[in-house]
Amino acid sequence: MSIPTSSENLLAGRAAVVSGGSRGIGRAVVELLAELGAGVEVNGRDGDAVTDTVAAVTAAGGRATAVVGAADDETVAIALVDTCRDSFGRFDILINCAGIAEPPGSSILDITPEEFDRLIGAHAGTVFHTCRVAARAMAAQGHGTIVNTSSVAFLGDYGGTGYPAGKGAVNGLTVAIAAELKSKGVRANVVCSGARTRLSTGSEDEKHIADLHRRGLLDDVTKQASLDSAPPAFVAPLYAYLASDLARDITGQILVAAGGFVGRFDRPTPSLLGYRDHHDAAPWGIEDLHKMFGARG
Repeated sequence: MSIPTSSENLLAGRAAVVSGGSRGIGRAVVELLAELGAGVEVNGRDGDAVTDTVAAVTAAGGRATAVVGAADDETVAIALVDTCRDSFGRFDILINCAGIAEPPGSSILDITPEEFDRLIGAHAGTVFHTCRVAARAMAAQGHGTIVNTSSVAFLGDYGGTGYPAGKGAVNGLTVAIAAELKSKGVRANVVCSGARTRLSTGSEDEKHIADLHRRGLLDDVTKQASLDSAPPAFVAPLYAYLASDLARDITGQILVAAGGFVGRFDRPTPSLLGYRDHHDAAPWGIEDLHKMFGARG
């Protein structure tokens, strides 16, 4: 990827951990961070894929080391931070890209408890364990930035169970972390990323998108965008930007990057449907509520 000259050393001297950094979006993020000057700790479950990514980065003149293992394991999360410090002398950035796909055709009607728990662990569990370790280190040193990965699937439009639930948990946990650590100089944001990766490629995925469109969950535009996603290189710059000092005032945000689209989810606020002062009024009656929601009898 071509980087503007003014950005070439944007992350020089920084050290980053990237979970899920050996493939797809994570690998694109690793390569860009290294190109911008950061030392990068590459993490993933597949040792061969991690080794290949580290080799590619170092061959290109970057700095990278490896920790193999699932980042939803506390011992691996601790090793990520410790190894980053040992390798690069510091720890500034945590980026979580690790995740797994929902089983093909999975729904609340047939998913097993074991499958659901695995999905929650891979997404929310990874963010919890890595952020728990990283937050303590960053708060103690008075600086640091966290970027977690979510998906617009948290809205439920793409169906599934543990995947949207896990991504929704990632959003809520990240916003809470941002609020708690803001006074300590630590930022935390979410990127809902959309890109063509091994998790969103193949006939099963195409069948799933077509079925969602048939059921009316996806409109024509969203269906086409889902079937024609851009490569991960289009998503990686937002992660790098959020990791840099250019984004020093951005925290607690849920952002979207998909191809050429960059967006932001506004903070949810309730719309007023009705109000009574509980000090001098009775609770709402069932008929009152029925009228309030505009339902017909």
